[in-house]
Amino acid sequence: MKVGAHVSTAGGVDKSIDRAQELGAEAVQVFCSSPQSWAFKPLAEEVVQAFRQKAQAAGIGPNFLHCIYLVNLGTADPAMLQKSVGALMNYMQAAAQLGCAGVIFHGGSHKGAGYEAIFGQTVASLARVMEAAPPGPSLCIENSAGMGNHIGSKFEEIGRIVKALQSSRVKVCLDTQHTFAAGYRVTEREGLERAMEEFDREIGLGNLVAVHANDSKPAFASGVDRHENIGEGQMGEQGFEVIMAHPAFRDAPFLLEVPGLEGKGPDKANVDRLKAIRARVL
Repeated sequence: MKVGAHVSTAGGVDKSIDRAQELGAEAVQVFCSSPQSWAFKPLAEEVVQAFRQKAQAAGIGPNFLHCIYLVNLGTADPAMLQKSVGALMNYMQAAAQLGCAGVIFHGGSHKGAGYEAIFGQTVASLARVMEAAPPGPSLCIENSAGMGNHIGSKFEEIGRIVKALQSSRVKVCLDTQHTFAAGYRVTEREGLERAMEEFDREIGLGNLVAVHANDSKPAFASGVDRHENIGEGQMGEQGFEVIMAHPAFRDAPFLLEVPGLEGKGPDKANVDRLKAIRARVL
């Protein structure tokens, strides 16, 4: 179980490895384009090689790309759907170039149309992405907190998509805050046991490849997506002790997406907190 973080790529994607070393992160998650824009610029070969060499030399990995926030596979707008598919294709290409383990993405919102109404479209769109994907990286669906009619707050919804695609390269990233906000009592031993039994039944524990490690600003089952620093939210350090002790997470990297003590994103303090929890429970 590695402790990592989402880090900035300012100055070039290879600079994320330098920043990871400063934080003490053992794995990274990055954007390789602006998260709020459709614009995508192919990665320069020298930057790709620098990222690979730095990551290997530092022993940092597995590493992941996080696709842009604009992706919405539940949209009723054909142009937006096409852009969403294109963004995922671009990121899968970039992940293969960088030697990343996968691309993590949010499925988007059905805008009140209902899950059944967008299920076929979502599966067909992801099938297109996988058909065009180069060998290597996995496409990782992230569970949602449930706000705004977002797709995938329940394990059953994600599981149906995974099963329909029938691809060994379609995986899942579990966000601790989203799971807590969606009504899974993952901070209590019995609740976590039930949650992971449901995950295994609906999705398969073998498909869990990454964890977004975030405490929660809002209360349990709020349906609201708001992250907090480790130990400073509603889940608390004891909640993360429960989570990190569970064998389902033993091989998955924990990637921080917290606000940080100074509001600048994941920092060394949060990395150190997770490492200390890991040391206590493993």
